[in-house]
Amino acid sequence: MEQVPEDWQTGLVIAAHPGDIEYEAAAAVHRWTMQGKRIRYVLASRGEAGIAGLPPAQTGPLREKEEVAAAKAVGVYDVEFLDYPDGRIEESLALRRDLARAIRRHRPEMVVLFDFRDTWAPGRANSADHRAVGRAALDAIADAANEWIFTELSGLPIWTARWAAVTGQAATHAVDVTDSIAAATEAVLAHSRYLAALGPAPVAVRAREIVENATAAVDGFAAERATGFELFYIRG
Repeated sequence: MEQVPEDWQTGLVIAAHPGDIEYEAAAAVHRWTMQGKRIRYVLASRGEAGIAGLPPAQTGPLREKEEVAAAKAVGVYDVEFLDYPDGRIEESLALRRDLARAIRRHRPEMVVLFDFRDTWAPGRANSADHRAVGRAALDAIADAANEWIFTELSGLPIWTARWAAVTGQAATHAVDVTDSIAAATEAVLAHSRYLAALGPAPVAVRAREIVENATAAVDGFAAERATGFELFYIRG
């Protein structure tokens, strides 16, 4: 298991919903911002369909606020929402274009994506939104580097990222997040209203479980706590 490259300064994390980043990569993001790297978030939706019993008109602003607070806990101060419909996001040319636009605008060397496979664990189907956003985002990295695919973006110079790092089951690389557990837990706790709606377990207990799952030791990687990624080489 190799170390995720860290000879970069600008990163972009793309996710489908508020909370996705905190479930998987918040500890890694905190490690990187503590190194002085500039990380930005782009979320396809505001998560407005994510709380049972609470109408989308109320849920969307609530979850947006929680995500902004969660980002600050790990040193991220630029969070963008694309307003795609939560639960109904399609892997469309429009989504690829909007993500390519964000990549050109933010010019990341590292792009972090979330598991877009059909299953996130054996016998566990992945969310349709996760599949759509992750696959569209991986394509959008190439789109952002090609002047002829979305010519309506011609006002933004093309940009080629160096890597894409994808969370999930097929990790090829990892980062040591042992010193970022407290910050990652604070980020998860920022989603307190969402976590409370998931079941009777206390929010603090649920948050601890989420962070422990995301930062377990990785086989073949010398760190007490780590987060694994599948690394895609885009340039260099």
